[in-house]
Amino acid sequence: MSVQIDSISSSLPVFLAKKQYTSIFVISDQNTRRACYPKIKDLLPRHTIVSIKAGETFKTLETCQEIWTEMTAKQMDRHALVINLGGGVIGDMGGFCAATYKRGVDFIQIPTTLLAQVDASVGGKLGIDFNGLKNHLGVFTLPNAVLIDAVFLETLPWRELRSGFAEIIKHCLIADASKWNDIKQLDFEEQNWPHLIAHSVAIKQKIVAEDPTEKGLRKILNFGHTLGHAIETYFLETKNRLFHGEAIAAGMIGEAFIAYKRKLISEQQLGQIEEFLFTIYGKAAIKETDFEAIVELTAQDKKNVGREVRFSLLEGIGQCGFDYVVTNKEMKAALGYYVG
Repeated sequence: MSVQIDSISSSLPVFLAKKQYTSIFVISDQNTRRACYPKIKDLLPRHTIVSIKAGETFKTLETCQEIWTEMTAKQMDRHALVINLGGGVIGDMGGFCAATYKRGVDFIQIPTTLLAQVDASVGGKLGIDFNGLKNHLGVFTLPNAVLIDAVFLETLPWRELRSGFAEIIKHCLIADASKWNDIKQLDFEEQNWPHLIAHSVAIKQKIVAEDPTEKGLRKILNFGHTLGHAIETYFLETKNRLFHGEAIAAGMIGEAFIAYKRKLISEQQLGQIEEFLFTIYGKAAIKETDFEAIVELTAQDKKNVGREVRFSLLEGIGQCGFDYVVTNKEMKAALGYYVG
C-alpha cells in the first residue's frame, strides 16, 4: 500500500498514469461533493460520481446496496477503479463496497478529514455498522494507494478537525512519549497539522506492517476505543450524538484510569492525560444511568475472546499493551471517574 502525502494535483495524476482503468467511479457524500470534488474533478478522465448522505448514521448495508446498484448499472468490471473521496465513513464504506464488488476491484482513498488522514484511511480496515453496532461487518483489504493532502482540511468545520485530533493524541500516547510532551504544551489552534499527519501515518504504517490483520500488536491502535466505541454507539441515535474523536477522548480517559488502577501508569500520567483531553474536548453528557447500557455494548467489541472483554491499556506514556481482560465493574468505575 502506497501512502502519498503531497499535493493532490500531483499525486493523483501520477497514480492514474500507472495503470489503464476501464472506468472510474468516485464515491463522495453530500459535503465532499460540494467542498472537495472540485479539487479533483479536472484531474480525472471520464468518470462517474455517486453521492450518498453524509454521516455515520448512513454507514449501513442499505447505503452499500445503493452504491453496488449504481456500480452494476454503470456496468463496472473488475478492471475499474473506485476513488473514495471523504472522511472515515466514505473510506470505510466505499472501500468495503469496492472490496466486495465482483470479489474486489482496485480502490484508492483520498481522505478529506483529519480523522481519516491520520487513521481511518491507513491500514486496510473496511466496514459498515450493522444493527446499531459500529463496524460490525467488514474486511481487511488494503487500498491501492492513500493520497493525503492537507488542503482538504481547509474545508472542515472546527468540530470535525478537533475530532481527528483525538487519533493523533492516541498515536502519541501509545507510541511516542516525546511527541506527547510536545503536543500537550500547545493549544489546539497551535498544532502543526501537516507534521502531525505525517507522524501519525508513520506510526500506523509501522504497526500495520507488523500485524496486518490485528492478531496482536495492531490491537494497541484500539487504545481508547473499547469504551470509546461503546460510548459513540450508545449516543449515535440521540440528540447528544458524539463525533468519533469526542467519544474516543472520553474512552482514553476512562481506559487511562483503568491502567492507573492496575498500576500500569502513574497518577501524574493519568492527570496529564485527563487534563489535556478535558481541555480540548470538555466532558460528554454521560450520566450514571447510562453506564449499564454502555458497558453492555463493549460485549460486541471485536477484540473480545468468548465472553472476555479485552482492552488495550497504556503501560506508561508512549507504550501500550493489549489483551487485558477488563471486568464490568472496572468499566463502570472508569465511567464513574470520567463523569466525576
